[in-house]
Amino acid sequence: MVVDGSRPRASKDRSKTGRLFYRKRHAYYRRDSHGHARRRPRMLKRIKNPDISKALANIVWLGLERLTQIAVAVAISGLLARYFGPDVFGKWQYANTLLLVLSPITWVCGAEILVPTIVNRPPGQLGTVLGSAFVLRMGVSAAALVLTWIGIAAGFTDPLVGAMLAGLALTMLFREPFVGVINAWLQSMTYSKPQLLTSMLTAIAKAALVYVLVRAAASPARFGWLWALEAAVIGGVLMLYYMHRHGGKLGWHIDRSLFRHFASAGTVFWLGLICMYLFLKLDRLMLERHISFADLGRYSAAQQLNENWITLALMLAQTIAPAFVYRVQDALQLKRNIGRLIAMTAALMIGGAIVLDLLAGVIISRVFGPAYTESIGIFRWAVWLSVPAGIEAIGNLVVLKYQAKFVLLAKWLLALAVAFVVNLIAIPRMGSYGALIGLAAGYLAAASVNFYYIRFRLRV
Repeated sequence: MVVDGSRPRASKDRSKTGRLFYRKRHAYYRRDSHGHARRRPRMLKRIKNPDISKALANIVWLGLERLTQIAVAVAISGLLARYFGPDVFGKWQYANTLLLVLSPITWVCGAEILVPTIVNRPPGQLGTVLGSAFVLRMGVSAAALVLTWIGIAAGFTDPLVGAMLAGLALTMLFREPFVGVINAWLQSMTYSKPQLLTSMLTAIAKAALVYVLVRAAASPARFGWLWALEAAVIGGVLMLYYMHRHGGKLGWHIDRSLFRHFASAGTVFWLGLICMYLFLKLDRLMLERHISFADLGRYSAAQQLNENWITLALMLAQTIAPAFVYRVQDALQLKRNIGRLIAMTAALMIGGAIVLDLLAGVIISRVFGPAYTESIGIFRWAVWLSVPAGIEAIGNLVVLKYQAKFVLLAKWLLALAVAFVVNLIAIPRMGSYGALIGLAAGYLAAASVNFYYIRFRLRV
């Protein structure tokens, strides 16, 4: 019996089973500076898991890259808006809109197809997988670039818009074939740091070169080539990194059966993404027919700030989403998690929209200058689009979890059709504000499809 309250010493002849139990039991304890036993935090044991550590590091680098890209985009937009003036800046934004509508064409064989293929194939077949995807993406990207240049030469756009787009379109030749393929390989290892770090450094360098061209009073048509140069540098650096990791050799080959598989698999997702980006840029495409480029520049200035805010807010809300959606198998628990994520995202978006609404005048004048005072009213209304956009993005996680590709395609087709009809009616009567109504209607249509699918898929 112990009378002084101290713990009895462990017996020296403890059995092997007893020793194992003792070690396991006391593995969660450590001694403090006074010699007392303290319980070890279980979180430390979890973080030591290499998969979790890699995922957390990847999220940190992704967050840094997104913040850098948003800061650089806002800085460059403000610089070019002041240098170009509303009319030329409107043409610059319209050229970027055309690029963002054309770029999804090159997204054939997306990451949702390529990454699982890399993971499930033996390491010896990596060169064949990447080589087949590269040839497919390069062929589609080259065709899209040639068709774009033919359209510019045929005079389908304003001459200055075409001159700007000629340089911007060259990014299609580097982004998906080079950057996209290497990035898929990095994603398969949960190690995106090389791509994200390269992207951050080149974005900062691009901002510096934009400033140099502005100071040199360069022609507006020359700026688009900086974006092509940025994409080429990122692609080149990632290719060199891949070769460094593989003994200085590329070792890519094409397999015809794998090539055909990549060309057909993921087609529905691909079409869905094309419809989604067309919906997101439909407002500027239809506004160009009804308002001047100067007014389009003021509208685009407000929308670019709003889109950066939506991207930042969604990034913060969705960093925790995979753990609460993709890994949850119980339908009831998943419904509860989705409800909580939607409530959290809506609260975040509403709070942010209130702040941005109040500070709209200060933000617009500081970033774009006095020539864009008309953008203030547009920005105040546009920031509230973040609420339906955020709710739609959270609901979309369930669609992606269950790989409901036809639901994804139907959703964005419906959003595109609704936005087109609303724009057709509202833009001639209300101008830029009519385009905002069209976006809101499209987001609500897309969110409704998400809610219907969630109710159908998670019946309990």
